[in-house]
Amino acid sequence: MELSYKKISVEYTDKGKGTAVVLLHGFLENSTMWSSFATELSLKNRIITIDLLGHGKTGCLGYIHTIEDQAEMVLAVLNHLHLKKYILVGHSMGGYVALAIAEMKPNNIKGLCLMNSTAQEDSEEKKKNRDRAIKAVKHNKRTFIKSAIPCLFSEKNKSVFREEIAEITEEAIEMPTQGIIAALEGMKIRKDRSHILKESDYNKMIVIGKQDPALEYESLIEHVKGTDVKVAEFPDGHMSHIENKTEVFHTIRNFIWSCD
Repeated sequence: MELSYKKISVEYTDKGKGTAVVLLHGFLENSTMWSSFATELSLKNRIITIDLLGHGKTGCLGYIHTIEDQAEMVLAVLNHLHLKKYILVGHSMGGYVALAIAEMKPNNIKGLCLMNSTAQEDSEEKKKNRDRAIKAVKHNKRTFIKSAIPCLFSEKNKSVFREEIAEITEEAIEMPTQGIIAALEGMKIRKDRSHILKESDYNKMIVIGKQDPALEYESLIEHVKGTDVKVAEFPDGHMSHIENKTEVFHTIRNFIWSCD
């Protein structure tokens, strides 16, 4: 389905009935990453997936897509669907967007799950890496994507999930260069939202890959220490929904049910 938003088209899906769950994809992904999860979850819940700005079939708004820009677009879709209460599940960049929504609309949130994501802002080193990535994209988008996608998987899984990596890569190559750069710029300047994990009283969970090349395991564990955030650990990389698919699906499904 499509929604017209600020003169661009936003792509979303809406399946099932029950408590609404909003699934938000990560950087270089699109809403189809949730396809198998959404089909199963929609048997008991209303499942909404959305292509974020510059990703999938959703257009670009500008040179920088801030996390707040992304959150406002998602909220426009949820308002269009007349949703007042929902559970948010965000993978990687989608987790950043979920946190921004939780900050903007705290009374609307029934639960928050960060999958391979963090409430912390980028470190100085990570910001430099974003700048390097932007230069690489401008130089050759295809080469950047072909090297970036496999690096999200644990070392052994780069060969195990060769077909999935090829599929994600091909889809990402279809993205406009502007969309990739705008997302990198937005992630680089995002603010720390750790207070949401500490202060909010709805159910919260973080899904961690012990060999996640994009996020440091010890740092994530330390980050949620002393909070009521439930931690679900898996043995592999950043793409838990692929690398540990069955276990992650059951974990997320159980979390959703616990929020009802």
